[in-house]
Amino acid sequence: MEKKTILSGIQATGSLTLGNYLGALNNWVEMQDKYDCYYMIADLHTLTIRNDPETLRENTLKLIALYVAAGLDPDKNTIFIQSHIPAHPALSWVLNCYTYMGELNRMTQFKDKSLKHADNINSGLFTYPVLMAADILAYNADLVPVGDDQKQHLEITRDIAERFNSIYGNTFKIPEVYIGKVGARIMGLQNPTSKMSKSAVDPMDKVLLTDSPDEIRKKFKKAVTDSENCVRYDVTNKPGVSNLMSIYGIIKNKSMEDIEKEFSGQGYGTFKTAVAEAVVERLEPLQKKYNELLENPDKLKAIYEKGDKKAKEKSDKLLKEVYKKIGLVVE
Repeated sequence: MEKKTILSGIQATGSLTLGNYLGALNNWVEMQDKYDCYYMIADLHTLTIRNDPETLRENTLKLIALYVAAGLDPDKNTIFIQSHIPAHPALSWVLNCYTYMGELNRMTQFKDKSLKHADNINSGLFTYPVLMAADILAYNADLVPVGDDQKQHLEITRDIAERFNSIYGNTFKIPEVYIGKVGARIMGLQNPTSKMSKSAVDPMDKVLLTDSPDEIRKKFKKAVTDSENCVRYDVTNKPGVSNLMSIYGIIKNKSMEDIEKEFSGQGYGTFKTAVAEAVVERLEPLQKKYNELLENPDKLKAIYEKGDKKAKEKSDKLLKEVYKKIGLVVE
């Protein structure tokens, strides 16, 4: 039976967090034998904010290394750089012509990012969801692993695809959301009511995959909890403790009930130390592999060139079909 296609990607804006790893990459690794997976470095999406060119190039290669170090096998997954595939911006322009201003005006992420970058509210930020739609539709993706904050973008992708199909006949698959069983939302260590983000201003709020063991221990030691000093899962009343329990539970493959029993009668100091050591132990082999890859740029280049080739072949075929249907001259 033909495998279903999955498409996802992460922006090349600095090191990934523990939240990215447990909430996304960890699930991607589990999917690589079941699906035909396309994972891109979303470097075009980073252009909505001003980047230092050399840093962006470095971050792109570092992200490829993190993908592979986290367990994504380049022989099982198509790992590619978004800007290397001409179909992404080309299809995005076509889809812009089938997307309504009112739909884009409703995008909450545009409103949120406009507040954060009030001095640079550009049209790319406004049409970002259309490029994301092109990313997905270019590969006829069946499933897209997204967090709650990206569901609205998948909804507009479906609307655009259905509108195009209604005019020109069946062209695009209508993608469905794929949410992993665990780790879909890891929260910040200092602000446990908000998702852990690599763009967080407070460095203590996020654990980066490249953090040293001592940095990781320090961050968990200072993680926000509460005054009860009881390890109990209660997201509403104990968000900080519940978040630490979720992290520990994913890494150790333990239920919340098991964790409550394990730390019954013990204070937060003991619990935080255990969580930190579990994270350090989990990230040690990842960091070793990551550093080895960065020291071998030829290997990194071979990985993305192989992925680029496959991604280009598949997306070019879809783009040509779209061009024919809308009346462009196709050679």
